[in-house]
Amino acid sequence: MNSNVRAYAAASAATPLGPFRLIRRGARKDDVEIEILYCGVCHSDLHTARNDWGWTTYPIVPGHEIIGRVASVGADVTGFKVGDHVGVGCMVDSCGHCEACDEGHEQHCPESTYTYGGVDRQDGQRTQGGYSEKIVVNQKFVLRVPDGLDLKGAAPLLCAGITTWAPLKNYGVGPGSKVAVVGLGGLGHMAIKLAKALGAEVTLFTRSAGKEADARRLGADHIVLSTDAAQMAAVAVRFHLIVDTVPYLHDTNPYIPTLRFKGTLVLVGYLGPLEPALNSMPMVIGGKAVAGSLIGGIPATQEMLDFCGKHNITSDIEVINMQDINDAYERMLKSDVKYRFVIDMASLKQEA
Repeated sequence: MNSNVRAYAAASAATPLGPFRLIRRGARKDDVEIEILYCGVCHSDLHTARNDWGWTTYPIVPGHEIIGRVASVGADVTGFKVGDHVGVGCMVDSCGHCEACDEGHEQHCPESTYTYGGVDRQDGQRTQGGYSEKIVVNQKFVLRVPDGLDLKGAAPLLCAGITTWAPLKNYGVGPGSKVAVVGLGGLGHMAIKLAKALGAEVTLFTRSAGKEADARRLGADHIVLSTDAAQMAAVAVRFHLIVDTVPYLHDTNPYIPTLRFKGTLVLVGYLGPLEPALNSMPMVIGGKAVAGSLIGGIPATQEMLDFCGKHNITSDIEVINMQDINDAYERMLKSDVKYRFVIDMASLKQEA
């Protein structure tokens, strides 16, 4: 049976998010109905709400860093029961039979359905996200939250965590690896924590002086001011992997000389053309690469959550009420958060 739930939505690109009544579908036989407890706030939420990428259909309920409690399960659901703590990330469905799905990389499926702003493959309805009281999701896209992991701090793992975990694992980071992270924000601070826990020697590249103490607290072994030519020259040909988390247009060329032979710089934060253009000469001469990475598949996301449970890794967060979301968006644009906002969805009960 469909249900009417409280939510917050953007009605247009120019209006603030506000209270909204959302119709959730009734649970199918293979669905899990989840009471949402916490939802992280991602840059993608803001970009979608303001139609920065040009594809938003309104009204839109953002939110894809979802932590909740199982409220009910369909007749064919196995592995989840009422009361379990679970998570939902950026996807809620995929075709299940293409090459990407077969390899556990559902995020690259041509029919991947995003948690909000997508289209349900069965009923054609627009998907809506986690800024709401509950969500109904196919069991294949529900993640188990390890016992003992702080639920509030776990919410950003469903996007920021997996976004940085995927390249670390895909490029074989472990003891002996030298990893650099560009940018210290929601993604960057998770990349540092995860790379360090995997056994890597971790360096932060930053344009802002004064971040050394915080970076070291998070696990960075070294801090390099990327605007300082001498500091950049001192780390030439050092890194096996650079994880570039910067979400806006920036020059990637200065980082390529710091890669070792067969080293790779992976973009995880920025979508769009690179300006200035990427100079291919140091890549060709040095056997280096620039690559991209998009979140991670369901198997990798569960692996990441289990790893975080074992090592007690969560995001550094600031908890807000749902009613504060528009102020949070403005603060996020100013990088005025350490390092991720998380909405306490109990605050939605204040709405009529």
